[in-house]
Amino acid sequence: MDNRRYYANMGGLPGQTELLSSKAVFTTAYAVIPRTVMTDIVTSLLPHWKDSRAWIIARPMTGFSETFAQYIVEVAPGGGSTRPEPNAKAQAALFVVDGEFTITLDGTPHALRAGSFAYLPAGAKWTVENTSVAPAKFHWVRKVFQAVEDIDLPPAIFSHESDQEIAHMPDTNGAWGTTRFIDPSDIRYDMHLNIVTFEPGGTIPFMETHVMEHGLYVLEGKAVYRLNTDWVEVEAGDFMWLRAFCPQACYASGPSRFRYLLYKDVNRHVDLW
Repeated sequence: MDNRRYYANMGGLPGQTELLSSKAVFTTAYAVIPRTVMTDIVTSLLPHWKDSRAWIIARPMTGFSETFAQYIVEVAPGGGSTRPEPNAKAQAALFVVDGEFTITLDGTPHALRAGSFAYLPAGAKWTVENTSVAPAKFHWVRKVFQAVEDIDLPPAIFSHESDQEIAHMPDTNGAWGTTRFIDPSDIRYDMHLNIVTFEPGGTIPFMETHVMEHGLYVLEGKAVYRLNTDWVEVEAGDFMWLRAFCPQACYASGPSRFRYLLYKDVNRHVDLW
């Protein structure tokens, strides 16, 4: 698997001669956090993590993400955590964009590399360790699990993009498809983390408007997105948050594929206040 398919060049700091203008935008319907703002000065250290830092690009708050948090975590050689998750109700979905590290779940080690996916159930005992000679970077999506009476708890998943067949949308001639790490028919899971791929010129040809909240991180290429009433150009390394029912459509505008990591909440009744 070609690691260059997964954008991982965050960090650093713009020079003093750079312009202040940016496509960063925060609205009540959507937000765009471009790669240019994911610098060293906006990282966080995490309790019980060694030689690691995180860009927190989504968190539950009024007027923003309601169902999930999303981090980009960088773990230096020798770094990691024996107590990564502080909330026993939180499940995790991880996707590796650079480097190698090991997750140990219930005493069993699992080697992950760029393109690897891991789903860790709420309450699971897991650790992270980078025993390689280079930093590792991965996306970490955290969501409180919604248990349902008489439905089994979901098991852990360890996979890699190269192990998954891409499911092409009907009548698109392969221009638009999704790589699914979690079986969409398995109701035990209340979230999905997929990779969506568009070939050059591929498009979502209608304004999707639906109950699912989205986090989208562009892994490769560029596209023009219609978000609510606005046109926004995005490229590899940019992150988008889309509120439930935010109208959305896009077309791949570059010479290469456009690919993004997609979070969505699924398979549960909505809460009633």
